[in-house]
Amino acid sequence: MPDAFTVLWTHDTCRALRKVGRVGERPPVAYSGVHTSRPAWSGARAGDEVYALHVNRHELFVVSQMRVTDMERQDCCGAAPATWQDSGFPGHGDWSMLGADDCGATAVHVDATPVRFDVPVPGELLERLTWQNRRGQTRVLKHVVDGRLERSISLQGFYRLTSESADELAELVGNTTT
Repeated sequence: MPDAFTVLWTHDTCRALRKVGRVGERPPVAYSGVHTSRPAWSGARAGDEVYALHVNRHELFVVSQMRVTDMERQDCCGAAPATWQDSGFPGHGDWSMLGADDCGATAVHVDATPVRFDVPVPGELLERLTWQNRRGQTRVLKHVVDGRLERSISLQGFYRLTSESADELAELVGNTTT
């Protein structure tokens, strides 16, 4: 059975998506990295769902729902860089703001919903979203007050959702897909 994860996209990433006109487009690729701003997609494999999230003014938004199709470098990625000055994934230059040139970046090919910034996670769902680690321990978000996210620190990373929370996010995205 596929797993579902969340990854937090930073303000810089989301600003760049807007600036270059990627809103409404489906990303073909995302990037796993080695830094908290672009965390490693540890544990993800083909078929898994990943929810790209963004926090703006204490509100959590689902930016895109991505199904992992492949986690290997493909021909579409372009030539591997020969020097540190070369682009890491020239074939995906249109989506480089997702982390193509970050330290330790690896391409994750995805089948994704269009990028959008108008799918808020309702406060009542925000309060019950639950993640589960490999040992089966669960946790909810910290710093949720009256259905608002006061701090995003507990979202920074790549985390596995419980199946119930994954179902609720899938339903939320499905209800807003046009």
